[in-house]
Parts: sequence; structure tokens; C-alpha cells
Amino acid sequence: MASQKIILGVSGEIASGKDTVGNYLAETHGAGKVRFSQPLRDILDRIGIEQNRENMAKISLYLRKAFGEDILSRVILAEAEASVEEFVVVDGIRRLPDMVHMETDVHFYFCYVEATPEKRFERLTKRRQNTDDASKTAMQFEKDAQLETEIGIRDLKERADFVINNDGELEDLEKQVDEMVIALKQKVSGE
Repeated sequence: MASQKIILGVSGEIASGKDTVGNYLAETHGAGKVRFSQPLRDILDRIGIEQNRENMAKISLYLRKAFGEDILSRVILAEAEASVEEFVVVDGIRRLPDMVHMETDVHFYFCYVEATPEKRFERLTKRRQNTDDASKTAMQFEKDAQLETEIGIRDLKERADFVINNDGELEDLEKQVDEMVIALKQKVSGE
């Protein structure tokens, strides 16, 4: 993509399309991928506890209380910077302290993915990313949106370099991502 490393943070509410954007960037544009939730998933796997949204929120809270509000962003940013890829997607930034830490890197840009609650709920129950996704009710989905790890996500949108709407078809999303990559290349090259 460019000789300068690019770290693109991607965020959005539950099931907004963050993974889809990240996967498309990896498959089509050769980006590496780092997920904010991966350290939490690794810990839960290691200690034999179910990977669901509530357990990940608990582990996140405990880690931040013990090691600082930006513990996850410190780990993730170091991983992104050490990546061999020149273009790295950081998927799943959820909190302002994490965003503030990520923004300290001169190579960091931020994309916010948005979609209506109806579209997000429909996608969540189909994707089965967490063990409890398929059986989730609309009420449980709304409750998840109030978890400590979720409530600040919407506020991150105002910090975005790019905003992508994912209420349409996959082709619409991919077109917006391609346009974002063109704009990102222009920003990096100073055009």
C-alpha cells in the first residue's frame, strides 16, 4: 500500500460490520488484522470460561482496574506496530482511553462503522461469533448494548477519519471501504 506503516482502527456498535470491514481489508487490500477482543478471548480460553460478551466485559474491567485503563490499547498498539504488514487493521476499539492511546501513533487513522439496531440484531443472530449469539433475544441484545464495554462506542464516531454506513448490501459496504482506502492512500502520501 505505502512504504509508511498505516494502522487503521475500526469501531462500531455490536454487529455493525467491523469484522466484515476488517476481513475485506485483509482479503482485498492485504491488511494485517489485530482484534481488541483477542487477548480477552485468549484469557477466557486459557481458564476454561465461556467466550460470551458478558464474560469478556468482566475480564476487560478486571484487567483495566489492575493494570490501567489503556492496558488493552497498549498491548494491541504494540502488536500492530510490530506487525510485518505495512497496513494493519485494529478491530474493535470500544473506549475513549483506548482511542486516546491509539491516537498517539502518527500512523493511526480511525474508521467508524454504523448500522441501524435492527440490521445489527439481524446480523448478530446469524453470525454466531460468541457462544450466545444465535439464541439472543432483542431484549438481551439491548441489554448487551448497555454493558460497560459498549456504552462509549457511539461517542467515538466524532473522532473518526472515515464513517461507513452498513445498512445496505455487502457490495455497498465494499465500495465504501474501497473509497476509504483510496482516501487513506491520499492522506498518507500527502496528496
